[in-house]
Amino acid sequence: MAKKAPRRTAERIAQVTLELFNRFGEPNVSTTLISAELGISPGNLYYHFPSKDALVNQLFDQYEAAMLSLLDAAPDVRDVEDTWFFLHSLFEQVWNHRFLYRDLNNLLSGNRHLETHFHAVLERKTLAFRQMLESLGAVGLMRMDADNIETLSASLSVMVTYWLSYEYVRNPRQAMEPASAGLALTRGAQHVLALLTPYMADAQVQQHLQALTAAYSAPSVA
Repeated sequence: MAKKAPRRTAERIAQVTLELFNRFGEPNVSTTLISAELGISPGNLYYHFPSKDALVNQLFDQYEAAMLSLLDAAPDVRDVEDTWFFLHSLFEQVWNHRFLYRDLNNLLSGNRHLETHFHAVLERKTLAFRQMLESLGAVGLMRMDADNIETLSASLSVMVTYWLSYEYVRNPRQAMEPASAGLALTRGAQHVLALLTPYMADAQVQQHLQALTAAYSAPSVA
């Protein structure tokens, strides 16, 4: 079997940096630490990424592309299972680039690229929730007027955006560790679904949603 070609250095730098940022937080990771972790010289690192901001921007652009692709699926959410899967997938994307959410205010205040693009992602996220709610209403699963849709879509966007910050405040020593991912994602999705439940069309749909939530949370708690 032919050996796989080694990953390009820039890709390897980005991957290792993401792991370090996610683990320790972007402010706590220096370019010296990154180059040492990779076993390369600082000059080699700077050749590919001339500053730490360039690394942050590269990782954000990866996140943005993945998130926008996922948000495009919002109008296709047509049933309870679709709803759960869509929400859980959103939280997974947030978790994969959790350093952005852990240090969000700090990053936005010092990086113009993130300031403008993260705002666009937030707006797109709110629009996607509005499209999801309208889709569920169109098939008769939810009942709400236009004002409720507008308010709830914003609330859902806030919940997804700041859930990891809440988890971090609750447990700063462990919340961002990989072992915490299952519970963190499940708790976030459960709270978002709790916002939807009162608007479900009937008790049977509400029970279906609650049963599905319980089934998904069981493996994480075990």
